[in-house]
Amino acid sequence: MTTNDALVQRANDLLAAMTLEEKAGQISQYFYFRGLTAQNELVEAQVRAGQVGSLLFVADPRETNRLQRIAVEESRLGIPLLFGFDVIHGLRTIFPVPLGMAASWDPQLYERVQAIAAREARAVGIHWTFAPMVDIARDPRWGRIVEGAGEDPYLGAQMAAAQVRGFQGEAIGAPEHVVAGPKHYVGYGAALGGRDYDEVNISESELRNVYLPPFAAAVAAGAGNVMTSYVGIDGVPGAADRYLLTDVLRGELGFKGFVVSDAAAVMDLVTHGFARDAQDAAVRALRAGLDMEMWLGMRFVPGTNPIPTVGAFSTLAEAVRSGVIEESLLDEAVRRVLLVKLRLGLFEQPYVNEGAAGAILNDPAHREMARIAAERAAVLLRNEGNILPLDRSAVRQVAVIGPLADDRAATLGPWVFAPDLNATVTVLEGLRRTAGEGVRVEYAPGVPMPTRAIPSPFASLSQALGMPASSETSFDEEAEFARAVALARASDVAVLVLGEAADMNGEAASRSTLDLPGRQLELLEAVAATGTPVVVVLLSGRPLDLRRVLPCSAAILVAWHPGSEGGNAVARLLWGDATPGGKLPFSWPRSVGQVPIIYSRLNSHQPATSHQRYWEEESTPLYPFGFGLTYGQVEYRNLTLSATQIGLEDTIEATVEVHNTSAREVEEVAQLYLHQRYGRAARPVRELKGFERVTLKPGERRTLRFAIPPSARRYWSKADSAYVLDESDFDVWVGGDSTAALHAEFSVRSSTV
Repeated sequence: MTTNDALVQRANDLLAAMTLEEKAGQISQYFYFRGLTAQNELVEAQVRAGQVGSLLFVADPRETNRLQRIAVEESRLGIPLLFGFDVIHGLRTIFPVPLGMAASWDPQLYERVQAIAAREARAVGIHWTFAPMVDIARDPRWGRIVEGAGEDPYLGAQMAAAQVRGFQGEAIGAPEHVVAGPKHYVGYGAALGGRDYDEVNISESELRNVYLPPFAAAVAAGAGNVMTSYVGIDGVPGAADRYLLTDVLRGELGFKGFVVSDAAAVMDLVTHGFARDAQDAAVRALRAGLDMEMWLGMRFVPGTNPIPTVGAFSTLAEAVRSGVIEESLLDEAVRRVLLVKLRLGLFEQPYVNEGAAGAILNDPAHREMARIAAERAAVLLRNEGNILPLDRSAVRQVAVIGPLADDRAATLGPWVFAPDLNATVTVLEGLRRTAGEGVRVEYAPGVPMPTRAIPSPFASLSQALGMPASSETSFDEEAEFARAVALARASDVAVLVLGEAADMNGEAASRSTLDLPGRQLELLEAVAATGTPVVVVLLSGRPLDLRRVLPCSAAILVAWHPGSEGGNAVARLLWGDATPGGKLPFSWPRSVGQVPIIYSRLNSHQPATSHQRYWEEESTPLYPFGFGLTYGQVEYRNLTLSATQIGLEDTIEATVEVHNTSAREVEEVAQLYLHQRYGRAARPVRELKGFERVTLKPGERRTLRFAIPPSARRYWSKADSAYVLDESDFDVWVGGDSTAALHAEFSVRSSTV
């Protein structure tokens, strides 16, 4: 008997001993919030009755052990709990937000980062993370663009697979690793108008060619869990879509793990007008292939305390008894959850070592990796006159200005629930630490950040979770504005730290504008009017409207929300102790009126006029996909292909020479783009199909090789309702962004004879 057979037999033995209520409970997950006494009493009673399989949002090892003891020592069968948590970009040590990590174009780095996040999570008793978020996002108004890898399915797939490997290790159950849960399956990022939870209208072709590849990559990397989307495709909500959950995810992609709903998504089947009531919702979700319901454990009523309630899956026992659904379907879902617990070794070792957690959470190596990640994630958009890096010998005073310069929460970004906020290094602190002797670093916030115009639906939830809030600044606004301008006038350089507060990104944080919030633009223009050179550092989780920022700034460094060591990383980049090399994982729009704007568009009527589609400005992005500067110059030369004609199933290799023509070390991401000229469907004008990040010493030349396998040319064809390979002619470009000019071409024929 193999190890897997033995685990299946153990799971079947448990199933044979379980009541229907225990089975339904094993596939029910509840929120658990310290301080919500009534809700916690309900949840703990359910745990004692063996009717809870998983809890989420517990990150204290003493608490995970206490709750685990209730399950193991007080319930009838002693089945351990599975603890889940949103470990999105770190637990105690916070790394750059995922969109920033995607800008590193460094999957190996991302794998190491998420391995550290997993190590910290497992140390406190967490077994499973609701990450990575692998939704393709092409509308930057959508708040959750910050959680993904941007607009491109190839880059998204590489980052998805890297994160799964980082979280899980070699296999589920690897020491100091957790189960990965890619989300939100599938198409959530296509919500109309960038409005969170809104309707999605996408074709089968777009679904499969754009939105599905990152999920396929995550599954191929071994992801043990997948979370469904709130939104539906063709009117069928994600938590009850049998075609997507069973036919595609399990049948086509070969997924072997368990599927969980997003919070309250099963109950929401009633809200959608899809299910009749809670039992109908539970039955239809289970029949579709959903294995676990994530339930809040409470119902929020405005003006009152949360009301404790059980979830829709609690109705499944009665549904089986009354013949509404087969017990075998219930058993199948329970078996999948039990197998994950068995593979994690929770039956043998259900508790966490409370004494060991502190050393792991405070490992200095984790902070070092956070700094490196923030340095590699930053994207330099502008550097007029090579103002950067700053020269310590020529600068006597630096004015650090802006409401986010000393904002720890904005430095960390959204989706952090257990950070060491006091240990977070802001940009102001980082510049002061690294300025060196004889350089004064003075600070003035200038203006406050605006408060949210529409109340957040998660206000009480965020408070219960202890999410850090952005600093609230209270001062005489006009006097502070004038002080900031005067400080800039008296300084050699002004570093303006502008952008978005942490709560302006993430779930339920879509924006109708890409403008700099509040009076930040007014402050920038007043500082620029002093004549002091201006360096803008942007903290954000999306592209912002920079049309009026450009004439006011000599340099623009996009630092995203850079994490625990963000201030040190930004300072090292500004002083030249580190070299920027990040690249944009999306096309940066000129204005909100352009979105969505993507590089991999289809040719339309009169493609030569594609840049003239708007009356008042160009229909091109302000910065193209893949763009980013470094401190130096890079040239691409001698693009050659291994053949001029290949067969349908053949691989061709592209070779290119990359040359650092400057006297500085540079960071560069070489990118390969492909275009199919004709076929069974019109194909995008360019598609990313390969990349490599390299460090080049002054004057160094390096030859890079990119394989173009059949998978790079395969796509979903509506005409065939299948993935196809076409005979066609292909264009290849290699360069530093999606407008690369270095070109070659080859042909694909069914026979090369």
